[in-house]
Amino acid sequence: MAKNLKGRRICSVACKLSLEDLQALCRRQKLVCKQLAVTKSNFNDFEVEYLCNYKRRILTQGREYFLVKWKGYSESENTWESRRNLKCPKLLRQFFRDTEEALAKVKNHRDLTALDSDVASFVLQKAKQRVRLKHWEALLNQTSRHKGHISVINEVDLEGPPKDFVYISDYKVGEGMEINQVTVGCECEDCLGHPVKGCCPGAFQHRLAYTDRGLVRLRPGKPIYECNSRCLCGPDCANRIVQRGIQYNLCIFRTANGRGWGVRTLERIPKKAFVMEYLGEIITTEEAERRGEIYDRQGATYLFDLDYVEDVYTVDAGRYGNISHFVNHSCDPNLQVYNVFIDNVDERLPRIALFSTRAIKAGEELTFDYKMQIDPLDAESAKMDSNFSLAGLHSSPMKPIRMECKCGAENCRKYLF
Repeated sequence: MAKNLKGRRICSVACKLSLEDLQALCRRQKLVCKQLAVTKSNFNDFEVEYLCNYKRRILTQGREYFLVKWKGYSESENTWESRRNLKCPKLLRQFFRDTEEALAKVKNHRDLTALDSDVASFVLQKAKQRVRLKHWEALLNQTSRHKGHISVINEVDLEGPPKDFVYISDYKVGEGMEINQVTVGCECEDCLGHPVKGCCPGAFQHRLAYTDRGLVRLRPGKPIYECNSRCLCGPDCANRIVQRGIQYNLCIFRTANGRGWGVRTLERIPKKAFVMEYLGEIITTEEAERRGEIYDRQGATYLFDLDYVEDVYTVDAGRYGNISHFVNHSCDPNLQVYNVFIDNVDERLPRIALFSTRAIKAGEELTFDYKMQIDPLDAESAKMDSNFSLAGLHSSPMKPIRMECKCGAENCRKYLF
């Protein structure tokens, strides 16, 4: 609700619009709105969304002009503006970088007073791509319920947000499935320092998984039992790590060597730290085999068998997933899979958590081994050899596509499957 200059409440708008669109709408109608920070003094304030084109006029002493797309306004309302009137240095730098990239592909380009149609088209596509990726980034962080911020960047090609992908913050339970919640919780006041009856791990004859710094101290293959919603301890309990979600700032980026999207960390991650969960839709093995035939033909890798004790269920992150959907394979990975139990203790349905195998530097890509093998000498570990993306391959009537590995590791196996 907003007010006009006479203070009368006359404006009510649909909330499908973005904040920028709502602000522009109020300014256009001269409506004051405290929630949108629209006042009489900034009715004529306009924000540049992106720059579409460029020209330099000789008759005006070489003055530069840019075609401006205004935030909250349609493209039909774009206007040419002098450079000295624009206060958007970041957008200007991006525009000239995109222009230089496009010019490098155009032979014999000499006219610096205007952009060729091909160059202008490329610059416009890059600008629109950044807007789409920025909106997607905002949606990811709005959907996520964790401390870590997710950034999105593509400086490689014109690919935008993935189509037919829904970002989720918790498992999506497949049709016809039911997950039973735990009925009891611990009575500890200090689960790490003074666990009562071994706390939640002790109830299942296992020990606490984490150090006082929140780092995992169990060998890969050993299950992790965290405190749950029925425990008396609070959200700051030292035995609640995976359930807090991502704690590090991460970036989804476009790889330059044909591996599609990837994920890198924007800050240092210590060894044995929780990084992210592998989330998706929980489906039966039968359904996974059906979908696996489709993925085989596409060369996709999104099925993760939950075969900790039985090969009954699978996580499919193809359509529904979180940032782990974009983590690439490596034959020398820096992430390791652990089975985690929180509000559900059905051993056939563990949560899949990814922990760092070593200290990871800021800017380094995050990877895990799609064909991870646990030390067979550990009887407990032998339960969880990963069968990532292999659901459906063995029974498929069609020969699966042999996928080349592009991880670049010294010990690369050359093929994923």
